[in-house]
Amino acid sequence: MKALIERRHYLKSKLRNRQRIFAAWTSLGHPSITEIFCQAAFDFIGIDIEHSTISHEQCQRIIAAAQAGGSLCLPRIASHNAEMVKRLLDSGADGIIVPMVEKPQEVQDIIQSCKYTPEGKRSFGIARAQGYGFDFELYAKEWNRDSIIIVQIESQLGAENIEQILSFDEVDGVMIGPYDLSSSLGVPGQLEHKRVQDLCQRIMTACKKYKKSCGTQNIEPDLKSLKKNLTQGYTFVVVASDIFALWKWTDRMGETMKELCKVR
Repeated sequence: MKALIERRHYLKSKLRNRQRIFAAWTSLGHPSITEIFCQAAFDFIGIDIEHSTISHEQCQRIIAAAQAGGSLCLPRIASHNAEMVKRLLDSGADGIIVPMVEKPQEVQDIIQSCKYTPEGKRSFGIARAQGYGFDFELYAKEWNRDSIIIVQIESQLGAENIEQILSFDEVDGVMIGPYDLSSSLGVPGQLEHKRVQDLCQRIMTACKKYKKSCGTQNIEPDLKSLKKNLTQGYTFVVVASDIFALWKWTDRMGETMKELCKVR
């Protein structure tokens, strides 16, 4: 438990100091994928509960695999549901990623669900997170300090309220959702559109002002594109995902096989 707490504290420090952070992302439910990701020493593994069929039981196995592999695990919840947050945290998650945050009250509600009193209203329980009781006192003592909350800004309203959202000290970072952001602006999928880029820049500027990390997802990562992300002002990058990796590999192999079939 002490080693895990130290890793949480280290990641939180990196977020608050706006150091470079890289994460992997899993949308498939098998912990073997996470074990493979851990070989690259990612700062954390994200679980996409929002856009997948991953169950709570599968989440706990992925969390355990990530932590056993020397990484941390931050599930992205499917909705602002206090019960889901409670169950994921008691399963051992090191924090959460919250989609579609638009208003300060939503941030306050998430803090209430995540943090123990006096910062929040998370109830005390005995589960995997607390070492099934063996580490209860240590976990409860350090949780509020080291647990991680990352909010996703994915709409024009969220971007407009960004400074109010970042004013909560418990928020450690922001992850921009460019596809939903473009949709909210009436230009769905046009990620390079000036209005989309202007809002992204507004969010990044606010994160710098409030000394919070700002992240994005890179769909086709390579050295050039990752350097571009960092140059743009992002401080952490989700490096694609298992689904994107399989999709892109399958697409390349499909084209390769077609070419080879033409050879006589």
